[in-house]
This record gives sequence, C-alpha cells and structure tokens, in this order.
Amino acid sequence: MRRESFGKDQLGNDVELITLENTNGTEVKISTLGATVVSFICKDKNGIMRDVVLGYDDASGYLKNRTYHFGATIGRNANRISNARVTINGVEYQLEPNIEGNNLHSGSNGVSHRLWKTAELNEKENSVSFTFFSADLEQGFPGNMDIKVTFQLTEENALVITYEAVSDKDTIANFTNHSYFNLAGHDGGYIGSHKMKLYAKEFTPMAPTGSIPSGEIRSVKGTPLDFTEFKVIDQEINSDYEQITNVKGYDHNFVLDNNGKLELMAEVLCEETGIHLYAYTDCPGVQVYTGNYIDEHKGKNGVVYGERHAVCLESQYFPDACNKPGFKVPLLRAGDTYHSVTVYRLEVD
Repeated sequence: MRRESFGKDQLGNDVELITLENTNGTEVKISTLGATVVSFICKDKNGIMRDVVLGYDDASGYLKNRTYHFGATIGRNANRISNARVTINGVEYQLEPNIEGNNLHSGSNGVSHRLWKTAELNEKENSVSFTFFSADLEQGFPGNMDIKVTFQLTEENALVITYEAVSDKDTIANFTNHSYFNLAGHDGGYIGSHKMKLYAKEFTPMAPTGSIPSGEIRSVKGTPLDFTEFKVIDQEINSDYEQITNVKGYDHNFVLDNNGKLELMAEVLCEETGIHLYAYTDCPGVQVYTGNYIDEHKGKNGVVYGERHAVCLESQYFPDACNKPGFKVPLLRAGDTYHSVTVYRLEVD
C-alpha cells in the first residue's frame, strides 16, 4: 500500500493517490479527488501488465475533463433526474439543470470532482476508505449527509466498492462508480470487438430526447439490447433501432435480476488479452455506456482516447426513479444508513 502526491485540486489543496496491490501483482490506484479509480492493472494471458481503465496522469487531467467522470464516485444521485426537480415529503427541491434541462450526476457540486478525506488505510484488508461531508442543499438535495466509500482489492483480483451514507433529513441516495473499462488496455482503442453478457432481461426505454426513461419497462428480446447471451458489442451498435440511434450506441439502464442481492450484473471479455471482467452489484439496475460521446483527447501516458474506446457498467437505481411511478425510489430516511456494494473482478481466460 502506497501513498503519493497526485497534484492539486481546483482550490489548491493537495490531492493524494493511494495504491493497493495484491500478491498476483494486480494493482489499483485511487485518488482522493472524486474518490476516483485511476488505474486497474493486471496481467493478461501472455503475462503483459494491462491497465484496463481510462484516466489521466494527475489531478489536473480530471479537472480539465470533468464531463467524462472517468473512474469517479458519483453522488448523491447517479444518472439523470428530469427537469432537475425532485419532491420529497411533499416539498419540491430544485437541482442544477446541467444537461438539456435535466440534472445529471448531481450537477457541478456532485462528489465526483470534490476532494475526499482519506479516512482509513487497512493493510490487513488491503483496503482504503474515503469520507465526504455533503451539506444540506449543497447539491439541491435536503439533509446533511456523511458519505463513506471503501475500496478493497482481494487476492481474487476483485475490486470491492462499498458505499455508505447517513443523512439527518429524508433525501436521495444513489451512488455509483464511473470507471471506463477497456480490457485490451486503456490504450486499446475501439471497444467494439469485446464480448458482453448482461444479467438483465429488461431495460427502461428512453423518451426521444433528454435520455430520460419513459417509465416503461421493456423486454430486451428481439432488440439490439439483448445481451442475455455473450455478444460482440458492436454487432448491433449501429442499428437503426430508435433506442440506439438516440444516443449513438449503448447508453441504457438495464433491469437486473438480482432481487437486491449481490449477484452478477455483467461480464465483459477481450479475447485478444484474455482478460475477463465479472461485475456484481446489489443495485436494481446498471447503466451500460459505450463511450459514445468521448471526444478525442489525451489521457494517461499521452494516449489519445476517443469515441467508443471503453464501456461503463454503472450500478444504480433506475434513472429518474424519484419521478417515475413504478420505479424503486432511492429514498434514504433520516438516520438510516444507505449501504450498497459493487464488485469488479478480473480473471484471465
């Protein structure tokens, strides 16, 4: 376990980088800026070390390219809220309308680009915990909230992410991690040849504009969104199916079959490297995003990232759940503890 400087935040405060490593040589680096996964490095089938997440060399890169949220912890609410408004206990709260009149990832005051505190280093568990205090109405949401996220790297090459939060008022709590995976390496380019399987038979289709769910839950059967068996990602990514053309590929919430238990949500495989990602969550949904809106720019080690160079598997409550009857609402009652776990495990086939 190592601690080192990662630059400065927007206020000139020191940003720290924590490295977790297991006996297999697998390594994860996490920054206090946004509680962000900066690197996830493992051996491929030929023994070559591959860093399988997109990112930047220091804090300045994350501050310059905020819109992508590479590797960041997202909250208080992940994904979109329609019209940037939420009603809790009969009171309407106005949020920041930061995308097409809607609220995305809690706006500019979201925790994804804020400086977290390194709260605990546990060498026995090979884990690090970060904490953040989110003040009442800081993002528009009610309640003073204490947030904790713990990253643990196991001997099975699993990155276990545990989210906890407590608020003094009823509020919204829906956290995720926004890592962009490329199992050919962060410098591997186009992600289309990867194979993917999703543990979801349904998805929440979006209205024609704004990427807001219509409220319907639709079967994936017979659509390009059917990944119930392994399928090459780009097999139907250019389909003329309206749900695909609206967002230039995959950027959809899938309804998981886990019944609130920690179970597989997705698998992704790169045959070139043999690296196989197993992703687990206890959340009801997963947003699958194929990097359709990544503009060409430089990332780690000067590598140029671009459109569809990665896939995100964002465990979550459904987008706009707080405004959609029939969707499970991520409502956290005052004094209760929000708790959720997501796991990203790497194997070599």
